[in-house]
Amino acid sequence: MTDLTKLTIAAARDALRNGDVTSVELTEACLKAVDAAATLNAFVHKTPEIAMAQAKGADNRLKLGMSPDLCGIPLGIKDLFCTKRVPSQAASRILEGFKPEYESTVTDKLFTAGAVMLGKLNMDEFAMGSSNETSCYGNAVNPWRAANDSANLTPGGSSGGSAAAVAADLCLGATGTDTGGSIRQPAAFVGITGIKPTYGRVSRWGIVAFASSLDQAGPMTKDVRDAAILLGAMSGHDPKDSTSADIPVPDFEAMLTGDIRGKTIGIPKEYRMDGMPDEIERLWATGAAMLRDAGAQIVDISLPHTKYALPAYYVIAPAEASSNLARYDGVRFGHRAKLAQGDGITEMYEKTRAEGFGAEVQRRVMVGTYVLSAGFYDAYYNRARRVRALIKRDFDEVFAAGVDAILTPATPSSAFALGSMADADPVEMYLNDVFTVTVNLAGLPGVAVPAGLDAKGLPLGLQLIGRPWEEADLLNIAYSLEGAADFVAKPAKWW
Repeated sequence: MTDLTKLTIAAARDALRNGDVTSVELTEACLKAVDAAATLNAFVHKTPEIAMAQAKGADNRLKLGMSPDLCGIPLGIKDLFCTKRVPSQAASRILEGFKPEYESTVTDKLFTAGAVMLGKLNMDEFAMGSSNETSCYGNAVNPWRAANDSANLTPGGSSGGSAAAVAADLCLGATGTDTGGSIRQPAAFVGITGIKPTYGRVSRWGIVAFASSLDQAGPMTKDVRDAAILLGAMSGHDPKDSTSADIPVPDFEAMLTGDIRGKTIGIPKEYRMDGMPDEIERLWATGAAMLRDAGAQIVDISLPHTKYALPAYYVIAPAEASSNLARYDGVRFGHRAKLAQGDGITEMYEKTRAEGFGAEVQRRVMVGTYVLSAGFYDAYYNRARRVRALIKRDFDEVFAAGVDAILTPATPSSAFALGSMADADPVEMYLNDVFTVTVNLAGLPGVAVPAGLDAKGLPLGLQLIGRPWEEADLLNIAYSLEGAADFVAKPAKWW
């Protein structure tokens, strides 16, 4: 069997169960692909010894007929997930040398199911970014390139390493996290599928926190079926996470029928932004037509508070980050600055945080501290919380009126060149999240599906937003859209 790394999770699962390939063979093929793709800087901590031990264990389980869906499947793990005795830095210098003595709930579930960890994946520092340019490891690089152009492109952020690794066939799937679009935006930029589940569906325990009321882990995969398989393995109630929901996990894959006759799909007028590229507008219209042809009813809807989503998000997220990142002070773990004679505890805090945090993290911590300060708490933070409640109410009213899912663009453009926004106002970078942050503010599930190429030959994605806890229905609608779009393009290998 050739081109093992190009297999989907579903295809590899069947091949492993049938004895057509072993997990050791599959893992070796992926490890070779990872080594050959150093230019992409997707994997930042390789774990070949762990991978081979897990692969051998998976093969033994398969021989005994014990074959969970992920048994023997090689995956990449975002550096935000704590992995026992493996560097878990959240792409930050301040956590340099940190090797936790515990396993995150998500990775524990995956390894219990027999998955193989190839290594840790690049990301924006503490998941703060939309282009994977804030990482202490350096930029992750998109495996796609624009036609007749050798410029390196962003794979999106913060889960840029996960996106690049899956798109380049370095692993069969990867974990990501999504605080304001950090699964869906990079998935759209590299032409893969990424789903952010309902807040509380997947445990956050052992995942380095950015904004606790917004963060949610999810899968990044080559297609919708694989997303359903991986999401099923990641989901479930966790008593260690107070925000984890004690709700049964359905068989997401079994519910992928592709039959969406009678479903109602909403098209929100507020997502038609000024200056939206014609290509995005056309893709959106084409996606709606595909769903209509599949038997769904397409209706116009209004989400009137959408225009306040970005400002509210960039108050709430930095505020929570300011609180969460206060623990990184040089006392308990990670980096500690060298002190001069006479320096005290205050100087240690200041020097450690100045050296350990990158510019974007420092910016957000400062903004967050400002909006939480005594004179501005009500003016900014509490007002943003009220706006958040109104945004959620907009979605609740639309779903109560009979809408099953909402179709929007995933991103306002295709992938842009690395470094092209280095001198821009930070707000310009934040605008990359314009279509995705509402989903996090409302705690809803959202999935990005590749749907076409732009004039430069780069992937463009569409986003579907679903009802809370109805990821199965959402994935089935995405499955129908995927089948109609028939996106099979792959990046031409140059790395």
